[in-house]
Amino acid sequence: MKTLIIAEKPDMGRNIAAAIEPKAKNYRSYLEGEQYIITWAIGHLIGLAEPEAYDNKYKKWNINDLPIIPEEFKLLPNARTMDQLKVIGELAKRSDLLVNSCDAGREGQHIFSLIQRYLELNQPVKRLWISDLTPETIRKGFQELKDGSEYENLTKAARARSEADWLIGMNGSRAFTTKHNVLLSVGRVQTPVLALIYDRQKTIEAFSSLKFFEVEGHFTQNELTYKGMWQGDRLTDGAKAEALAAKVKGKPARIVLYEVKETKEYPNKLYDLTLLQREANGKYAFSAKKTLDIAQALYEKHKVISYPRTNSNYVTEQNIPEMHKTLSALQGTQYDDWVKGANRNLVHKGNKFICNPSKVEDHHAILPTNRKANGLSADEAKLYDLIVRRFLSQFYPAAEYKVHTVMTEVEAEKFKTTVKELLSLGWKVIYADQKKDKSKPAKGKGKEEDEEEELEVNEPFSVNADGEVLCSDAIVKEKDTQPPKHYTEGTLLKAMESAGKQIEDEELRDAMKDSGLGTPATRAATIERLKNVGYVEMQGKKIAITQKGRTAVELIRGAGVELLTSPEMTGQWERRLNEIARGTAADGQFMENVKRFASMIVDKVRVQSRAAKTSFEGDTPSLNSGGKGRSSAAAPHKTAESKAAGRKPATAKPRSAASAAAGKSGDTGPKVIGSCPRPGCGGMIFMGRKGYGCSHYKEGCAFVIWKENHGRTLTDTQVKALIEKGRTGKLKLTGEDGAPLEGKLVLQNMDTGQLAVES
Repeated sequence: MKTLIIAEKPDMGRNIAAAIEPKAKNYRSYLEGEQYIITWAIGHLIGLAEPEAYDNKYKKWNINDLPIIPEEFKLLPNARTMDQLKVIGELAKRSDLLVNSCDAGREGQHIFSLIQRYLELNQPVKRLWISDLTPETIRKGFQELKDGSEYENLTKAARARSEADWLIGMNGSRAFTTKHNVLLSVGRVQTPVLALIYDRQKTIEAFSSLKFFEVEGHFTQNELTYKGMWQGDRLTDGAKAEALAAKVKGKPARIVLYEVKETKEYPNKLYDLTLLQREANGKYAFSAKKTLDIAQALYEKHKVISYPRTNSNYVTEQNIPEMHKTLSALQGTQYDDWVKGANRNLVHKGNKFICNPSKVEDHHAILPTNRKANGLSADEAKLYDLIVRRFLSQFYPAAEYKVHTVMTEVEAEKFKTTVKELLSLGWKVIYADQKKDKSKPAKGKGKEEDEEEELEVNEPFSVNADGEVLCSDAIVKEKDTQPPKHYTEGTLLKAMESAGKQIEDEELRDAMKDSGLGTPATRAATIERLKNVGYVEMQGKKIAITQKGRTAVELIRGAGVELLTSPEMTGQWERRLNEIARGTAADGQFMENVKRFASMIVDKVRVQSRAAKTSFEGDTPSLNSGGKGRSSAAAPHKTAESKAAGRKPATAKPRSAASAAAGKSGDTGPKVIGSCPRPGCGGMIFMGRKGYGCSHYKEGCAFVIWKENHGRTLTDTQVKALIEKGRTGKLKLTGEDGAPLEGKLVLQNMDTGQLAVES
């Protein structure tokens, strides 16, 4: 008897055979050697049966036959790949040991499990768990085969995910479709993702642009000239701005503050799949699916990168020697100059920015392998280049800067200047040839923010804090507040990763990965599904929701099953599936909850009024057209961005390339905090860049709570407490005289949002 190895795809099977059984004879659908028989699935050979497999009555969709909740789910072979399934069954009869060599992840585990269950294979199972397909890794993996039972919890999680999706999809889709007489697709993950797009679009359409003015002072000190932005409440009156400029122009000034701080920017984190998809979308406009397909080809066909379907940005201690070998393998390639400049001592087991085993579960970050990259297509070369540059940057030191902050006072008016002086390029030398890409403002920033970025200079900068200064000129700049950006696939992936939450802190984003929408391996398919069912369409890089997509979300929420559109709830389901995979949660309890939810969906839809057929029809508005009420990047909407922006905040701290990349992937838009507390207003309080303001600004509501208040930066939770309860808990604050104090912030004036301190 021989050992039967079941790989996920033919290429993988042939790679395995070449590594461990090179003289195996090729029988087209399998290879056989002296010790091993190697065969493969072709993706999913088996799936869950359709409802009619349980009862013929389900062939006709009828809401009165719902919910459909099988006691035991039936399996059904894929008719197109039935022959390969039969081959596996016959080969198994000649084998006394099975090796599950499907992709090392939840879906790979599921594919093998379905084959095993359907064919009733009872042989003992070993598991091959590897992260790249180089011959060395494959041979090492076979020397360290794990017992199949070690992955039993992962199998349970994969099965629970599959059956939960079936229950929600079948019951939800049939219920809404039969009630409204239009084919409406509903899904555990796709529906909350659609709701994210819908909510962003509604925010953009409601946005009302506000004109404002900035005053830029030009200052001269001996041979030095520099610019500064006026610090004060946002100017909405052009005449006042012009008067202020005239007041200071040509007048002597003095420097009232000059601070110099040295800062470092460390290399960006290694790629996980979602980050790679986001950046490939931003840089090359690749769809999430295209990036995944290319990455899979680089892994499986060319063997030049590690397993791509990972959610980790870190490596384990075992990967460190491999990284050094790969660095050596890149010598003599187009990356040779950067290899020569690399400092190998920077990549070691103690560097927690790279090596953090606690943040690696199934797979480490995406790495290039020591295989030479030959014969890549143009798009494959682009993606490979992203991965190699990110890898090489880890062998370089931090970029070093001096940040100069100057506050210049003229005629009692203050102007702020921030200059970022480059001391050492460090790892950024690897991206120096792409400088033109970095010079553009990061996507997701409103136009009014551009001026507040630091001025980055390569030559030394300094001012004499005690020397004379002249305000040689003052210029008034007219600006408009901007709505949030439409989703692209890159920014939508970022939102999916954190279940729609606005999280900029990278550590918090890491913590949210367990409760994102879908998994790195399935997010691309979810976006494609939304396109295929007609809920969204692409307009260039922007994702536009169609009329059908809008109506679907409104009907689901109108039926009282808002939970089905909740990114947070679906994210919690994903977290529970991850807990099942770790053995810390029960799959049985999870499935009971899903069954109850599926039944609730049907009950709610059954009593819903039927929507008019015309509510699903209509052209999708162009996202590039202007005007209120349209799907427009410039469409008006009153948010806190339009009101809560008066006082100039401190210039943003130096942006690392990691945060720049996050910005490039797009912002997450204004966030609703709650209802405006001003009596009779009826507006909503939105979080803006500098404060929390009311959507009814143009109707006369002047309510705003500034983020910077009494010496601290307020959080969303604290502002929510202020508008709902009128006070926060006890906080450490700063008094008007600069002295520290402790007390509660209270909402002193409901018309203006003015706060006071209560001891």
